[in-house]
Amino acid sequence: MKNFSELIFELEKIIGLENIVSSKEELIVFESDGLTFGKSIPEAVVFPENTQEVQEIVRLLSREKVPFTPRGAGTGLSGGCVTPEGGIIISLTKMNKILKIDTENQFAVAEPGVVNSHLSKEVEKFGLHYAPDPSSQFVCTIGGNVAENSGGPHTLKYGVTSNHIFALKVVLPNGELVEFGSEFAESEGLDLAGVFVGSEGTFGIVTEITCKLTPLPKTYQTFLVFFETVEDGINTVSEIIASGVIPAALEMMDSQVLEALEAAFKLEIPKNAGSILIVELDGFVENVEPETEIVKSCCIKNHAQSFRFATTVEERTKLWIARKKAFGALGRITPNYYTQDGVVPRSKLPEMLKKIYEIAQKFDLKIANIFHAGDGNLHPCILFDAKNEKQTHAVHQASKELLTACIDFGGTLSGEHGIGLEKMDFMNRLFSENDLLAMQKLKEVFNPENLCNPGKIFPTKKSCVELSLKNRGNYF
Repeated sequence: MKNFSELIFELEKIIGLENIVSSKEELIVFESDGLTFGKSIPEAVVFPENTQEVQEIVRLLSREKVPFTPRGAGTGLSGGCVTPEGGIIISLTKMNKILKIDTENQFAVAEPGVVNSHLSKEVEKFGLHYAPDPSSQFVCTIGGNVAENSGGPHTLKYGVTSNHIFALKVVLPNGELVEFGSEFAESEGLDLAGVFVGSEGTFGIVTEITCKLTPLPKTYQTFLVFFETVEDGINTVSEIIASGVIPAALEMMDSQVLEALEAAFKLEIPKNAGSILIVELDGFVENVEPETEIVKSCCIKNHAQSFRFATTVEERTKLWIARKKAFGALGRITPNYYTQDGVVPRSKLPEMLKKIYEIAQKFDLKIANIFHAGDGNLHPCILFDAKNEKQTHAVHQASKELLTACIDFGGTLSGEHGIGLEKMDFMNRLFSENDLLAMQKLKEVFNPENLCNPGKIFPTKKSCVELSLKNRGNYF
């Protein structure tokens, strides 16, 4: 193929010109995901509407050796769906149908563009829900969740995305259509569906997802616990887990976040509260009531100031909306923020929180902390003004120290956001050369020519910043 115009003409024959974006003005929308560092404008974006169109697009791009990157709603936070090496974005947002709901066997088949919360809303009338619930669940897509192996507040009890995927229909980077797993929880042979979940779009493009549906609990007990210090809240988390009670969710927020939440949602948070613990217990009444008393006892032992129980469905909903929109609420107290999602063992949470505040002080920055306390998945949000170059540089340095501390405390780089562009240069700090080589060889089994979402996960000689500054990617 000689030029870009010829490629667009061939793509038009597959999906129509109305499903192709190629003007620079429109492409700016796709220059980043939720991580606004390392921007890169693709050469075109295409919007297939079914599996066959995805196959035809991929075959064309593979034949012409043009790199391509799958993209969902663009809510990711690691640069996983941008194009630092140029090429075409394949947007799956028009593939947004729920194809099948099997209430007897408790599964649904959904296209990758289905919004996470829409699936639960659709099956709620059957007494079921889709358990993984990222904070962005009202906009993020299930295809994106599969790519990043997303979690959410209820990960503690119900697990991450990989625990809720039975089967996948995938277009490989050569255009071949394959199916991994089955409609039943266990299938013969290798767990290739499990291998694919979390591969960040580097193994192929998922076009159908068979999701496990979970019965809605008979009852909930959701409440806030206020503490004077962050340390008291963290110690309570360890105490609760040690008691044998596994809450459905155990979320913690510090005073910086509380300031933003109060401004946004008027929760009447006590002014002297240094942290809040959101606790949710669910199941049968016979279990929830005694578990509530055990959790209260753990909180009181660790100097809880007060409790606030949700007594109605509306109150519970309001609490969770506030938690899931806490990141957005930070916009009330800062022009910009940068979120990390490192993980440390629960036993290391007190030391890690202390380290976070030390890093904030070192770089003269404010860091607000929201985290899945039950499983040690941190979300420190570094508050800054992007117009201030000196402050922006400090944010990058602080972020590096945060990730390094997670590794030093025996943790890992990401709980649910993925490696993408953002953390790939840290991979050789966490894994040995042989480990990385084994991972790359696995990727090559699916993606031997490295055309599908190239330049992600593994360390390269050039960082994503260098790539974006040079705006590599002119393949035509």
